[in-house]
Amino acid sequence: MSVARRVSLEPAYLLHHYAWRDTSRIVELLTRTHGRVALIARAARQARSATGSALRPFARLLVSWNAKGDLGYLTSAERIILSSPAAAGEVARSAGESHGSLAGDRLMSGFYANELLIKLLQRADPHAGLFDAYATMLDDLHRTDADPARALRIFEKRLLEELGWGLNLESEATSGRPLEATRSYRYGLESGAEPVDGVAEGILIFFGTSLLSLAHERLHDARSLADARRLLRAALDRLLDGRALRTREVLHEMRLHAGRHEGG
Repeated sequence: MSVARRVSLEPAYLLHHYAWRDTSRIVELLTRTHGRVALIARAARQARSATGSALRPFARLLVSWNAKGDLGYLTSAERIILSSPAAAGEVARSAGESHGSLAGDRLMSGFYANELLIKLLQRADPHAGLFDAYATMLDDLHRTDADPARALRIFEKRLLEELGWGLNLESEATSGRPLEATRSYRYGLESGAEPVDGVAEGILIFFGTSLLSLAHERLHDARSLADARRLLRAALDRLLDGRALRTREVLHEMRLHAGRHEGG
């Protein structure tokens, strides 16, 4: 028999929503201590709904709900408002508070991260570290001086780690010897990095410097960033098991239209 439970003022982000009945929505939330949850937000589509106006992607929320079984009822949602402008910088960094609106690649990067979470994260499977990684990524996407591609790669890496599929990026798979920055390695998704002598062929061939840069979440040069994208995409595709990501297709079309071929 399901036990009714009540949750109050839980930090959360909206991942996805869709219409339910005449005026309501079903919302998918990422919460810090309850993981991914699905809730019915009654009357959230009405013009004067305070709850509906608060439910915006990429805004830090405090939500409350009642639940009995898998689908609960949202009872309140409010955005976190900073109490003093002087504290904005520090609090925003730790809480992932949104400043202004995302647009272009940054907006699609946020939707891409949301789609990954919906497809790969089971409901009611809490990952506080993943929640914090998502908040940090959003903070970087809102900062004009931060590289959005780097923010996304670091989030993907931490997502794999939280799901138990973290990559061994610092030592050789067979010998256990530390990776050398100047050597080339073939990366096996099931095993790890193995040194390559001579001419190396294959999509998952990397310099040690790129693997170590990803391991330490630096990714400040173009090669390391591009290599991280190739490796993380292959690792995520294995978990997705053939499930397509709509946001990848949209990003690709946007970049083709803009005459760019790199990124997301």
